[in-house]
Amino acid sequence: MSTALAPADALAALAAGGGGKPGLALFTHGSLAVEVYRPVDRDRQTPHARDEVYVVIAGRGMFHCGDERTAFGPGALLFVPAGAEHRFEDFSDDFSTWVLFYGPHGGEHDA
Repeated sequence: MSTALAPADALAALAAGGGGKPGLALFTHGSLAVEVYRPVDRDRQTPHARDEVYVVIAGRGMFHCGDERTAFGPGALLFVPAGAEHRFEDFSDDFSTWVLFYGPHGGEHDA
């Protein structure tokens, strides 16, 4: 991988090599893992062992994390602490997002 990832290239790689799954790992460096995620109809993910950040590529909808529901659109940055219940809801057909996992299992904690 080069040092740059473009949304169109990431989504093309997902379509070509995702095997019907909604996400595809694209890059790792140290504890950082970058994926592209594009669910169809329903977001079926479960809590993750590490902290994560979503950066929305395209589309709109609602993001549910813990007790919060937040509207999102292109460019939105959404943080999910390790172990938190979360999902995308009522999202448009063109919804896609970068996913960045980082840090240790169990997540990072404030100092």
